[in-house]
Amino acid sequence: MSNDLQSGAKYLEYQLNQIKNLRTAFDLLDTNRDGRIEANELQFMLKKLGIDLRDELIEDLMKEASHTGNGLVDEAEFLQWVARIQALRDESDDSSNKLEENDDVTEDLIAAFRVFDRDGNGFITRDELQTAMEMIGESLTDSQVSELLAIADLDKDGRINYEEFTRLLL
Repeated sequence: MSNDLQSGAKYLEYQLNQIKNLRTAFDLLDTNRDGRIEANELQFMLKKLGIDLRDELIEDLMKEASHTGNGLVDEAEFLQWVARIQALRDESDDSSNKLEENDDVTEDLIAAFRVFDRDGNGFITRDELQTAMEMIGESLTDSQVSELLAIADLDKDGRINYEEFTRLLL
């Protein structure tokens, strides 16, 4: 495997581990195991961590995270919400190496995308996703592939474009 593919695969593996960690966090927050986080579950966990937020702020956070606006957050919404928070945090980082780091990250992302986009058409299909995951030693069940597609495929066209891919990983 070329260096670009290796670095792309390593970056992807790191991001997949981050997603696993976020799924664990979601499971910890979802104390009643209904597949959704409620405001009281978030507030309970934050209090355990020593963070005391007003009810109104908790409600605002939940509404922001919920795509339906109902104040309940499923796993996909939680992962996208955390990704948005991380992106905002990264934007506010005034590191002097930011441009150089972004170039390196961009190169890694392009290499990782190419690992997945086997036919080079600019999209990752379900089959390409499954094959690439197996290539990097991450065998996924059909339901896990569907879950990953549901999280990543923002325009719901059944495939992942580069922008969706980068949003998933960043």
